[in-house]
Amino acid sequence: MTTLDDRPRTALVVIDVQNGVMANAYDRDRVIANIATLVDKARTTGTPVLWVQHSAADLPRDSTPWQYVPELPHRPEEPVVHKRYGDSFEDTDLEATLAAHSIGHLIVAGAQTDACIRSTLHGAITRGYDTTLVSDAHTTEDLTAYGAPTPDKVIAHTNLYWQHHSAPGRTAGTKKTAEVTFNPTP
Repeated sequence: MTTLDDRPRTALVVIDVQNGVMANAYDRDRVIANIATLVDKARTTGTPVLWVQHSAADLPRDSTPWQYVPELPHRPEEPVVHKRYGDSFEDTDLEATLAAHSIGHLIVAGAQTDACIRSTLHGAITRGYDTTLVSDAHTTEDLTAYGAPTPDKVIAHTNLYWQHHSAPGRTAGTKKTAEVTFNPTP
């Protein structure tokens, strides 16, 4: 039900599952395994997989921390969007990539829940995309030292509010990895 014209397709968007981001991530191995399952499901049906990769002072481009985790191998034909801000749309070619593939629905997984995941979810829905968060395929690190809730609570709260989020002409929501299906792409 996207508000974008001629955008009938769905894509899996994997955000920032990089060595440096995932080093201290909550429930890291389970989340990565769920994302790997999603990637396999998408590839099997011909659904586009888009990789988002963050760079910053602690994630310098081409460094080991900047690289995607080895458990998630990228295929050369799968687009990689390079970003420097939380919202994967800001100052990137994500919108152009999605438009080129006629994508109007995003299935979102990755890290960090309280930063790049939330920013991208809101960025997508305000730009007209239907947006589904995979509730057991995103994570964050423990930021309680800075006053944040524990990671499990950050994840649960994000799932709660995105499950009930809405906007005119667009859908939001959550699904678990096992519930996500991709329709075969012609």
